[in-house]
Formats: sequence, C-alpha cells, structure tokens
Amino acid sequence: MPVHVPQLSLLTPTGFPDYALLDSGHYAKLERFGRHVVARPEPQALWAPALPPTEWDRRAGATFTRAAGGNGEKGSWKTKAGMPEQWWMEYGLPDGGPTLRLRLGLSSFKHVGLFPEQEINWRWLYRRCRALSGTPETGNQKPETSPPKVLNLFAYTGAASLAMRAGGADVAHLDSVRQVNFWGRANMEASGLDGIRWLVDDALGFVRRQARRGTRYQGIALDPPAYGRGPDGEKWVLEDHLFELLTLSRELLDRDQPHFFLLNLYSLGFSGLILDSLGRDLFGPVPNREAGELYLPDGAGRTLPLGTFWRFFAE
Repeated sequence: MPVHVPQLSLLTPTGFPDYALLDSGHYAKLERFGRHVVARPEPQALWAPALPPTEWDRRAGATFTRAAGGNGEKGSWKTKAGMPEQWWMEYGLPDGGPTLRLRLGLSSFKHVGLFPEQEINWRWLYRRCRALSGTPETGNQKPETSPPKVLNLFAYTGAASLAMRAGGADVAHLDSVRQVNFWGRANMEASGLDGIRWLVDDALGFVRRQARRGTRYQGIALDPPAYGRGPDGEKWVLEDHLFELLTLSRELLDRDQPHFFLLNLYSLGFSGLILDSLGRDLFGPVPNREAGELYLPDGAGRTLPLGTFWRFFAE
C-alpha cells in the first residue's frame, strides 16, 4: 500500500499589528502586546537572543520568573513603574469584520490572556462561521438561515469564541475555570458582542453527555492542554484522553450539513504528521484538510514554533 505523506502548512499571523515577537532565545521570549512589553519563558527558543540582556531589561515592563525549585509554569512577575496588572489590546477581524477588544493580565502561570499565534485560527474560524451562517459577502445573515451551532472546548479567555460569534454562529464556550469564563465575558462585552453561552465544565465529561443525548454541532474547535483539571478535580492527560475526546467530537459533528473541525495542540510530543494521521484515522477522507505548525517570527527573523493544528471544512 502506498504511504500517504501530507503536505504540512507552516502558518503565522499576518493581521495583528497590536502584537510583535521582538526577540527570543535562551528559553525566553520578549513580546509586545499593545503598548506594553513582557519577557517570559519559552521552552522552544533554544538559540541565543539577538538583543543583549540590557536591551531586554530596558524594554520589558514585566518579566516572569519561574518559582524557585520548580520546573512547571507557576512563578511571579517583576514589574516596573507604569506597568499595569491589566490592559487592553485590539484585533481587527479580516474582510472588514469587527474589532475585538481583548483584556491582558499578568497571571501566576506566565500567561497573559491570549495566545497570539492563534490569530491564524481566529481568522479561519471567523470565515468558516460567516460561510455557514450565509454571510460571506455582506455580513448580514440571510433571514432563512439559522445560525450555525458551534462548540469551543478548552476555550480559555474566548478570542476564538468571539471570532465565531462575530461570524454569526451560536457559540457554546466551555472552560473548566470559572474566572477564565468571567474574563472571556468581559472580552465579549468590550467587543460589543453578546449571546455566547459560557459553560464551566470538564470537557471530556461534557462531550460524553452530549454524545449520549445526540447533540450535534456544525463546528467544533478544541485546544486541549497537556495536563489539566476539571471544575470538580477531574484529571485531564492529553496522551490518555485525546483519542476518546476526538472520537466523541466526531459523533457531535453534524456531517449531514456544512461543517468544520479544528484541533490545536501545544505539546512537544505531537507533530503535524501525528495529528494528520490521527485525524484521517478518525474522520476518514475529509475536504479542505490542512495540518501543520503555527509559528511566530521574531525581530531577527528566527521562526519560533508554537503549536500544531489539524483542521478541515465541508461546505
């Protein structure tokens, strides 16, 4: 039997002027989010920084340091005068779409409230939802067209949910952390949107129940972490639970109508080839299939890989 070797895509944001990766190296990255610059760890930046340490110190308003003796994500920020704990930035959706306002904040796990490399997926999801809702040209939904029902799992602070809602979809946003959902709701309101359903639940338990009930969605997006906990302590381990989650997600996808599916991972053990083999095994032949890596170019032109993805859509 001939071996199928997919053509992998390497994608980077092209329409996000409020963000820039200024430099990277020595397992760290220097980033501008809106008007503010932060320095934080990045395990895949193996090379040496292009800028000297003095320039990193001069530019960064906040620098994250991991907790002493720990090899995890938790730590603390050292901030300079004038660096806020929270601030806002903007992202304009493509094709003349609305502008999203997204709140940033310095968390104890080095995160700031969004993953800028995901701009590629926000744009893709927005366009898919516009197409499903019958609004590819004017942005006005056709009266006879029902909004597509879509699900966003491990949805974090909701930039993808906002993009799908702006595209005309009926969005169910699920995350296991209640405070993160409050954060997402603030982003929704600041962006002039409404109507997203905010669900605090364990993702795997939720899709199990939805599959038993026969619930169907025209679009599913999921971005599971390597490890996590549900609201009642449910344990999530990517290697142990991903196959079941994807199998159940396949059941939830309404394949009798136009539909889309997006899987994104930030795990060093899962390449684009692995995701493509897994996706083809579970979903079979699908149209408009795409697999690959997301990356960000830094100020010196190096490409920092920041996740793998597999996605398709059927119109």
